[in-house]
Amino acid sequence: MVSAQEIADELRRRRQKVGIATVYRTLEVLEDLRLVQRLDLGGESARFEPALPDGSHHHHHFVCRECGEAFPFEDDALERAIYALGKRLAASVEEHDVVLKGRCPDCEPERR
Repeated sequence: MVSAQEIADELRRRRQKVGIATVYRTLEVLEDLRLVQRLDLGGESARFEPALPDGSHHHHHFVCRECGEAFPFEDDALERAIYALGKRLAASVEEHDVVLKGRCPDCEPERR
């Protein structure tokens, strides 16, 4: 997961002349094409990660409120629960994003 600013900084480090607005516009196009996924995990700016157009490798994210670390996770039981909820609502769930927030194992008070 990277921010638009991190992408722009890396391009500049590689001596590519690019403005942050160009990076944002490019990410918007890639998002429209479903080649990247925008993640609003809290904090100052959105993060982006590659996405496969067919939706394979679907996952969710956990964000530590203490250190800001974000990491992906998969959970088949959660997927089944979301599908079941859609059925109970008589709705078709086409997409969903789950972001869990709390403390990561390194930041849990009893682990310090």
